[in-house]
Amino acid sequence: MNAPVNIDPQTGDSKAEHLVVIGNGMAGCRAVEEIIARDPGRYRITIFGAEPRVNYDRIMLSPVLAGEKKFEDIIINDQAWYDDNDIELVSGDAVIAIKRGAKEVVSASGRVTSYDRLLIATGSDPFIIPVPGKDLAGVVTFRDLDDVDKMLAAADAGTAKGGGKAVVIGGGLLGLEAAHGLNLRGMDVTVIHLMPTLMERQLDEAAGFLLKSELEGRGQNILTEANTAAIIDAGDGRVEAVQLSDGRSIAADIVVMAVGIRPNVRLAQEAGLDVERGILVDDYMVTSDPAILAVGECVQHRGACYGLVAPLWDMCRALADATTGTVTAGYQGSVTSNQAESVRHQPIQPPGIFGLVRMRRHRHARCIARRV
Repeated sequence: MNAPVNIDPQTGDSKAEHLVVIGNGMAGCRAVEEIIARDPGRYRITIFGAEPRVNYDRIMLSPVLAGEKKFEDIIINDQAWYDDNDIELVSGDAVIAIKRGAKEVVSASGRVTSYDRLLIATGSDPFIIPVPGKDLAGVVTFRDLDDVDKMLAAADAGTAKGGGKAVVIGGGLLGLEAAHGLNLRGMDVTVIHLMPTLMERQLDEAAGFLLKSELEGRGQNILTEANTAAIIDAGDGRVEAVQLSDGRSIAADIVVMAVGIRPNVRLAQEAGLDVERGILVDDYMVTSDPAILAVGECVQHRGACYGLVAPLWDMCRALADATTGTVTAGYQGSVTSNQAESVRHQPIQPPGIFGLVRMRRHRHARCIARRV
C-alpha cells in the first residue's frame, strides 16, 4: 500500500507529484508496479484506460477464446490492487488529447486532469488491410476482450443456425490462435495467408508444411499464397464473404484480421512529441518532453520497436529507477529473435503431427502458441 507521505498538514491533500498514466494495459501497470516497489507514496497516481475493465493479460486472450480460461483467470491487477495502492483508475474513458503547455490531459468524457509527470503506454494498434469492406460489421481484429466477445457472439450465432463460417486473414501466430479458438467453438474456419508458409518468421518450409497439414486434418481450411482483394457486403452492412485476388470467394459470417500491429503514436504525434515509427525515448524512457515518459509497444528506442514482453519489462524497470531517483545505466536495448525457441514434433494420431512452438514473449519462454 502506498505510504501516506507528503501530506499538507493544513489541507490534508497530498503534496506528492501527480503521475498520470495513459494506458491501463500490461506495460503501463507494470511500470507503476515497479515505481511503487521502489518508492511507495512517491507519486499520486491516476491511470486512464480505454477499456471498461481492470488490467489483464492480453497474451492469454487465446485461451479465453478457446474456452480454456475465463476473463477472471487472466486478470493481472484486480480492483483491490488499485485501491490498496491509492491509484485512481479511470476506466472506459480514453485520453483523447495531451495539452503539454498546461500539463493536462483531456479524456473522451471531457474530463481534464493535470499532471506533473505523464506516462504514455498506449501500446499498439492492429493493422487493418486497406481493402474495400474493411469497415463492415463482422470484421474484427484480435487485440482485446471486446474482440473476443465479438468472435464468441459470432460462434454462438453460427451454432444457433446450424454452423457459422469464419475467415481469418493472417497465418501468423495470432491468426492461427484465432482460427483454433473459432474452430473449437464449432465454426467452419478458413485461414487466408499471403505467404507460401504459415508462420514464416518462425518456421521453415518443412515445419510450415507439417503445421498446415495438421490444421487441415483438424478441419480448418488453409489457403496460402492467397491475397485478399475485398470484403463483400451482404447488403445490410454486414460481411458476407471475402473475395481473393484470383477471383475466389470465401463465405464468412465473421472476418478476423490478424496481419500485424503498429505502435499507437497518435496522441504523442498530435501533442508534438518526437515520433518516428514509435515515440522516441532515451535510455530512461523520457520523450522529447522531459515531463513525459513512454513505455511499451508504443515506443522506439535506439531505432527499435519491441512487441515482446521481456524488453517491455526491462523498459519498465529502467523507467522506475529513473523516476524514483535510482542511478542506473538505464535501458540498453534488447536482443530478440523471431525464431521459435524450439519446435518439437510429437505423435498425436498417426500420421498427424504438430509442432509445439514456444515463443519468447515472456522472459521464461511462456508457451503462447500452445498445442492447437
